Amino acid sequence: MDFANAIAFILNGKISKNSWQNPYTAYRRRNPYASSYHQCVEDHFETFEQVYDDRFPRQYGFFRPYVKQVIYRYLDCGILHNGFARVKCSECAHEYPLAFSCKRRHFCPSCHQKRVVEFGDWLIGEVVKTVPHRHIVFTIPKILRRYFFYDRKLLSDFSRCGWKALKEFYTPIGRNKETIPGAVVAIQTFGDFPLAFHPHLHILVADGCFHKNSLFFVSPAIDGDLL
Repeated sequence: MDFANAIAFILNGKISKNSWQNPYTAYRRRNPYASSYHQCVEDHFETFEQVYDDRFPRQYGFFRPYVKQVIYRYLDCGILHNGFARVKCSECAHEYPLAFSCKRRHFCPSCHQKRVVEFGDWLIGEVVKTVPHRHIVFTIPKILRRYFFYDRKLLSDFSRCGWKALKEFYTPIGRNKETIPGAVVAIQTFGDFPLAFHPHLHILVADGCFHKNSLFFVSPAIDGDLL
């Protein structure tokens, strides 16, 4: 996610509707080659890939082809000779080259942070309504986490299960079938080894239900015993 970070930013008040509306912010092109992180990946990834099957599959699972795609797109990110767009001001005619980015989440610090802020700003401006909200976290038993580690497609099912559980809990509040809750679900994982892998859901949920005529029914106090 980066989406979980965006939700955290919203809850902490670090993103507002004006966060991306400052016309005087100057663009400063970054230099990927100056990053120690970039240098480390560029110098050692090929060796890592060569020894992976001999040293790491038992602990981390098979080497997923997607990882290689992410790495090489990151190494090309922000490099002008890999392609760029020319940005020109229609008023003052000032122009500059803007290198193409990899748009990868998590692995690329630059693209990840941009996506976090943009997603949070979009949530504030277009999605989240001015109603009470709750931050809810769903986890799963440790005995099941290993399966999610080796089959990441299960994370999508986990997300849908979280939404269905919230829908079942909140829908009766509206007292009819034309009401529905609203939520943003973000999947987050921690830990490298199968036994330490910790998939969980961060959910920003409207504390009530929306009716099709735009009315909002606020949820009463949640019964802790019911949860």
